[in-house]
Amino acid sequence: MNTFRKNVLIALTAFGIAGAAVAQTAPAQPAEGRHGHAASAEQRAAHQAERQAKRAERQAQHAAKLRAELKLTPQQEPAFNAFLAAGKPAQRPQARGEHGKLAALPAPQRLQQRIERQKQRTARMEARLAALNNLYAVLTPEQKQVLDSKAMRFGGKHRGHRGGHGGHGGERGAALQS
Repeated sequence: MNTFRKNVLIALTAFGIAGAAVAQTAPAQPAEGRHGHAASAEQRAAHQAERQAKRAERQAQHAAKLRAELKLTPQQEPAFNAFLAAGKPAQRPQARGEHGKLAALPAPQRLQQRIERQKQRTARMEARLAALNNLYAVLTPEQKQVLDSKAMRFGGKHRGHRGGHGGHGGERGAALQS
């Protein structure tokens, strides 16, 4: 049994040395993107523009579907359009490159900036609520039922990781997701 253990130990050591040698001679790989492929700044910008275009198209489809389901009258259209406009996501004031600047700040300043961003999100939500209340006020009881049946979907998509890169889950496409 003792010789068996020695042979296993020798074999493991040999594999470890061989693995280390292979790792040192492996060519350097370019920086990879999140999905395992190299991505330049231009490629990332093009990908993000494509995603934004697809999102805008989906939101337009959802808005058209909701408009059709509500059977809006011409007098209700302005309130509905204000409701849709209030649900559009705000432009992100912080670019990806500024994340490093935020990390370099002292902890109290970082927390203060987070509080300021939360205040901005709260203000946008309050504006969205006002637009929803205005729309709700001009709807008939039947239209309110349709809107109420969709209400659970109006909060936007909640993503599992930090609200989704590129925005906060509850703000993206709010009121347009159905």
